[in-house]
Amino acid sequence: MKKLMILAFVFSISIFNIQAQCNSAKAKAVKTSYSEKGEPDVVDIAIGSKAHTTLVAAVKAADLVETLKSEGPFTVFAPTNAAFDKLPDGTVNTLLQPENKDQLVKILTYHVIAGNFKAKDVVKAIQDGGGKVTLKTVSGDNITVMMRDKNVVLKDENGNYSTITATDLEGSNGVIHVIDSVILPK
Repeated sequence: MKKLMILAFVFSISIFNIQAQCNSAKAKAVKTSYSEKGEPDVVDIAIGSKAHTTLVAAVKAADLVETLKSEGPFTVFAPTNAAFDKLPDGTVNTLLQPENKDQLVKILTYHVIAGNFKAKDVVKAIQDGGGKVTLKTVSGDNITVMMRDKNVVLKDENGNYSTITATDLEGSNGVIHVIDSVILPK
């Protein structure tokens, strides 16, 4: 019983930390050309973020803008520019080349889940899964989401981790969670 209470307390703190990070990130969002409904979609939110210019360039190079502006809903795990900078030198430039479009599409769609999963939904799924949950990405591959050191982290199919640093950036067609590393399918 004591372990259960401690676990519930840790998850409560995590949700509070995630929501606090979210409020900070939302304050930095800038309005751009919004969808027909007048509300920003997930692409508009990324375009409005100075921390996601590499992601936006990659989405454009992969011809995924219209797909991600569609009705959705989508949950996007959005790597920051600093996350892309962690990749080996030349990787981003190579991926942006037209001849590598299929590989770029595979990587970008690995960062997207069909559905609208807010932070509280992700944490609940982790709890319900006994400490982790495996999610199918739009690319057809899996990511594992778990708690590690009071943070929600993603584990890719190669065993690499990415920490969610901001959550619940809500768009008209889904939600964005900011991550600190690019995750890669096998």
